[in-house]
Amino acid sequence: MTQFSAPALLAARVLLSLIFILSGFQKITGYSGTVGYMEAMGVPGILLPLAILTELGGGLAILVGYQTRIASILLAGFTVIAGYLFHYAAITGTDAMADMMQQIMFMKNVTIAGGFLALFVSGAGAWSLDARSGRALATA
Repeated sequence: MTQFSAPALLAARVLLSLIFILSGFQKITGYSGTVGYMEAMGVPGILLPLAILTELGGGLAILVGYQTRIASILLAGFTVIAGYLFHYAAITGTDAMADMMQQIMFMKNVTIAGGFLALFVSGAGAWSLDARSGRALATA
C-alpha cells in the first residue's frame, strides 16, 4: 500500500486546497460583496483580509506541501469556525429542517476539517516541499 501513499497524499492535498485557493481569489475579486455578506452574518468585515490570507495562503501551502501540519490544523479550525458562523442553523437563525442546504454546507465544512486532521496526522507525503526540506516525517 505504501506505493500509493505519495500520489494519494498529493491528490488529497490538491483536492483539499482547491476550494480554499479559489475561495480566496473570489473574496479578492468580490471584496465589497464579501464584506457585506460577512457583516450581514454578524462577522466584522475588517476580518476579510485575515480570511483571504488564511484561505489563499493556507490553500497554497497545502497544495505544495509546505508546513503542511501547521497549515492543516489552522485550516481545520478555520473551516469549523466558518461553518459554525455561516451555516449552523442555531447561529444563522434558520430552521435546520427547513433549510437543508445550510445543514449540508455545515456538514461539508466539518468533513473538510476531518480531511485536514487526517493530513495533519499523515503529513504531506514524499511529493511535497516538506519532504524535500526534511521537515516531513518518513511517510510515503
